[in-house]
Order: sequence, then structure tokens, then C-alpha cells
Amino acid sequence: MTARTMARLQRRAIDHTDWCARDHRCGIDTHRSPDVIADATGGRGVITRVRAVDRDYAEITIRVRLDHRDPIAVRQVGLTLHLIRRLIQGVNAMRPNSLTSGTPRPAIGRKAA
Repeated sequence: MTARTMARLQRRAIDHTDWCARDHRCGIDTHRSPDVIADATGGRGVITRVRAVDRDYAEITIRVRLDHRDPIAVRQVGLTLHLIRRLIQGVNAMRPNSLTSGTPRPAIGRKAA
């Protein structure tokens, strides 16, 4: 009788970036920045920069207070989805040159606490 062993999965590790958290948030094949939190009345947004393989993404989690009446809450969810779709389209339409000229942007590149 011959013994069978399980195959070993091997992934090429991705080097840490200048902006990644360098802690438990980084996985084998992804790197994640510290969270950037935007609190507002009635909600909160959390943005995390993620590098997966050779692409960078902004992972966005939002919490929006909804009305207690279901018909209004359904419309609020619909409006939220519509605005998220417009946000994605707007960010993807930005040209890199438009972000590098003009007034300084002190929040870009700032390390989260």
C-alpha cells in the first residue's frame, strides 16, 4: 500500500507596498492599507486600499441610516445603489493627470492612526 499526500499549494508572495498596513490585514496574495473612516450624521464610510495580484482597488464599506417605514427605506436603498453606481463611474472616468495638478491634497498619502 502506498501513502498519498495532499498536494501543496504554492503562491508567489507579493512584496509589501509603501502604503500597506504590514500586519494581519495583509494576506498571502493581497495587501491592505489601514482603514480611512469618514463619519457623518446618520452613517459611516470606511475606505481601504487593496492590492490584489497586480491591481489596486478601493474597497468601500458604508453604513447609511434608513427610515423605519419600509416603503421609504426601499427607496433609500435604491437611491444608495444609484449613487454608488455613479460614484464608481465617476472615479473610473478620472484621468491621472487631473489628480496630479492644481492644489495640494494633504489627505492623500496620509497614514491613518
